[in-house]
Amino acid sequence: MTAVGAVPGVEELRAIGLAAGLDAVGVTTAEPFLDARRVLEERKQAGLNADMQFTYRNPARSTDPSLALAGAQALVVGARRYRYADPEAPTAAAGAVARYARSDHYGALRAALGVVADALRAEGWRARVLCDDNALVDREAAHRAGLGWYGKNTNLLLPGQGSWFVLGSVVTDAPIEATSDPVADGCGSCTRCIDACPTAAIVAPGVIDAGRCLAWLVQTSGPFPMEYREALGGRLYGCDDCQDVCPPNRTADRRHPPDDAPDDVAWVPLVDLLAAGDDELLARHGRWYIAQRDPRWLRRNALVALGNIGDRGDPAVLGTLERYAAGDDELLAEHARWAREQLDR
Repeated sequence: MTAVGAVPGVEELRAIGLAAGLDAVGVTTAEPFLDARRVLEERKQAGLNADMQFTYRNPARSTDPSLALAGAQALVVGARRYRYADPEAPTAAAGAVARYARSDHYGALRAALGVVADALRAEGWRARVLCDDNALVDREAAHRAGLGWYGKNTNLLLPGQGSWFVLGSVVTDAPIEATSDPVADGCGSCTRCIDACPTAAIVAPGVIDAGRCLAWLVQTSGPFPMEYREALGGRLYGCDDCQDVCPPNRTADRRHPPDDAPDDVAWVPLVDLLAAGDDELLARHGRWYIAQRDPRWLRRNALVALGNIGDRGDPAVLGTLERYAAGDDELLAEHARWAREQLDR
């Protein structure tokens, strides 16, 4: 059995995490998230997850940290900001990318949490990093660690900083003392996120129907639902509308204007994407979640977006749609015909 040393304190771990690039750090116990499990099971039973799996796949697993690390005692939870200044939109038709997907923000979060995990291992404790992983409901861990409250759009909001954060945890067998109680609700009567959702996917405060949510629909396989094609607008991957209108986010932007991020890919030229081969598209965008790792679904999204924002007078746009409409892939051909008809309007 490996000898263990001192149990690092919360402030020591917070200092290590902040120095490694985290913006907030909290600690909570590794007891199962029973309320979160109940909610996942109820919403799965009601079909609100659509075909989304992730933490819905096995709620008992994703809400019990001890199944990720035997003997787990605590979770060190970290948040890392991903809000940067928006670059100017290009003049040619380009698909918008949601802010969380513009750069490898989860990679940076994972690296920072790794530094915290290494500090625990150096004292002989076991530690495992979990972020963007179906083994743990990140938002519930962050909520219980006192980092923020749940907004009506289900995102976690950090007091004074908003919701532009990726979240993750280090699960450990070190018996670290937990931090403060959960943060009280800060939304009050505000319903701006609900009102702004382009597909009315927020069906109740804190409840999202994934089958209507554009952020999920662009990731799933199959035809893009006809009733939501116009609502997709020029989006290629993700949707930020409910966060864009959120007052705490807007206030945080005014108080602390976001920095530039030169490596962010905020826009993807649609005609260029539709001309690229599979290997090239996976090399460019392979860190996104793409169903079955099949670039066909990116092309589907691009065709719908091109129908919404393309220039009817641009020969490159019309030539691309004509080529796909006459292609062998009937699903993409149908989307191209829809896009062509949309431009004709």
